[in-house]
Amino acid sequence: MTDVTSYIEMLRKFGADLGLPKPNVDQLVEAQKKNIEALGQGAQVIAQGAQSAAQKQRELMEAGLREATAFARENQGQINANLAQQTEVARKMFEIALTGAQETAATARQSGADAVKIVQDRVKESLEGIRSSLGRKEAT
Repeated sequence: MTDVTSYIEMLRKFGADLGLPKPNVDQLVEAQKKNIEALGQGAQVIAQGAQSAAQKQRELMEAGLREATAFARENQGQINANLAQQTEVARKMFEIALTGAQETAATARQSGADAVKIVQDRVKESLEGIRSSLGRKEAT
């Protein structure tokens, strides 16, 4: 069995011989902890967006059912209901469904964009932290 410690020491010596800067391990651990927190926040934003989209879909379905119920009550007992009225109800139902789809898509896009922004900001912050732990200044 190979001694892993000897490989690590060999790599450390190699880095020291090249004059590579030594990373601040505590800073790197803290950066990874923040990365995990950012991913968690991103997932939470997406979950909230999905919950909001589901709630909107429910509201739209209820609105559609109310519209259909109202139409059915108004035309109860009529075997040959007016074609124009049926067409109007179908149009309203289509508009409700279309509006719902647009709003759901917008909510999904926004929650996805918010989650990506959280992760992007964290990656940028992480890279800046790595630069500072290696003793380099960001080029301006």
